[in-house]
Amino acid sequence: MRVFSVVGNRPQFIKSGPVSVALREAGIDEVVLHTGQHWDRELSEVFFEELALPEPTYRLDLHTADPAAMLPGIADALERERPDWTLVYGDTNSTLAGAQAAAAAGVAVAHVEAGLRSGDLSMPEERNRIAVDRIADLLLPPDERSAGTLRQEAVRGRIEVVGDVMADACFTLAPVARERSRVLERLEVAPAAYVVATIHREANVQPDRLARIVDGLGRIAEPVILPAHPRTRSLLSTLPSNVRLVDPLGYLDMSALCSQARVIVTDSGGLQKEAYWYGVPCVTARPSTEWVDTVEAGANVLVDADPEALASAVAAARMPADRPQLYGDGHASERVAASLHG
Repeated sequence: MRVFSVVGNRPQFIKSGPVSVALREAGIDEVVLHTGQHWDRELSEVFFEELALPEPTYRLDLHTADPAAMLPGIADALERERPDWTLVYGDTNSTLAGAQAAAAAGVAVAHVEAGLRSGDLSMPEERNRIAVDRIADLLLPPDERSAGTLRQEAVRGRIEVVGDVMADACFTLAPVARERSRVLERLEVAPAAYVVATIHREANVQPDRLARIVDGLGRIAEPVILPAHPRTRSLLSTLPSNVRLVDPLGYLDMSALCSQARVIVTDSGGLQKEAYWYGVPCVTARPSTEWVDTVEAGANVLVDADPEALASAVAAARMPADRPQLYGDGHASERVAASLHG
């Protein structure tokens, strides 16, 4: 069996790591295509190095998030490889382009993280999720809530709950990261005495909204470490004195930094989950989330772009003493490989 994996951004590189291992162990031949949606070295190449990911067979190097620009290159690679499955992850434009190209080529599509919904159709990611789930032949949701959503939407593909493949990477690599990384020493911060912030979504890097979020970060009592995506960095001219802008970090440094923070402020879907697994409370600068269970568990608070609400939520943030296991047990990748075997 041959599987054609499409990746293009930081979370997808992380998710694909344990899946690639599981595919190899299951005797499945994997061909990887990197769209180039993230091309900055610290958002792309460093993950292949740190996570020992297989070198992509195809690199489109498009330096764009435009799915239409990705389609021809993916279609050409599919024509050469003629795989049994195309495997796509999450909700990015690379995900959408991979699924659309595979469907057009008559190749079965498997969607990791199927069934997630925030209910906010203004988000491109939400529209991508829905579109890919309608295309997919095999839907691999992380939990029963997402599987129930897919059944309600009457998707045509087969549904198999596998857990969250990012948990596989997190459980394995977080202890390694804390042991190996010296990022806290470099940044001169102490465990549980700082806040990590990540802001990158399209809606949040509009100047007015970004200014409100930064205003909120400036009201936090602790130092705030802000590793900035190039798009965000280009819009930040002045920052509050407690906010420290740093270059994007590799996975191990980012894991070490986030897992030892007092609070994480983010608009990232993946980091909301990682915060939960790390046992670090999360404040989400969005009006909605696809990871509803983290909010219901009391580990995550939605503040949208309200500066006062953001600062107040950070000040009050605590992890619940008794929190349920969410999104899998660290063995999702093995279930993905088994599901592809049918």
